[in-house]
Amino acid sequence: MKPLVLIGADHGGVALKEQLAMWLVERGYPLRDMGTHSTAPVDYPDIAFLVARGVAEARAGGQEAFGVMIDGVGVASSMVCNRVPSIRSAPCWNEFSARSAREHNDAQVMTLGGRLIGDALACKLLETFLTTPFGGGRHQPRVDKIHLLAGEPAR
Repeated sequence: MKPLVLIGADHGGVALKEQLAMWLVERGYPLRDMGTHSTAPVDYPDIAFLVARGVAEARAGGQEAFGVMIDGVGVASSMVCNRVPSIRSAPCWNEFSARSAREHNDAQVMTLGGRLIGDALACKLLETFLTTPFGGGRHQPRVDKIHLLAGEPAR
């Protein structure tokens, strides 16, 4: 079974969100759209928090889940997502960053810049992110340290 994907965007990423949502549905991923649904201005922290919290809650309940958040550049939303306990988020601009976020950091949320990358690249980055496993091994103590430094239990 494929993991649940929670997707969200602010007004700067809504068009790309719609393309990625269609791509996910066509490939059989269970999808939860956290908004927004128009280009009317919204505050990215509100949507990014919903995505990250939803991923954290699904995982806490034993469900495999990932998040995708799109804003204008992808950095600001990642900052918000990383404030949610147990979540590791990374902005992704190319395949290397998407693969490394998963393989080295076991990231559960990727953020994208709707004003920086096109639909085809975004689909490739999402595919890379969703299909790259965490490498474990030498990376696990570093991921554990992230949580310990934040006052959270290690995985």
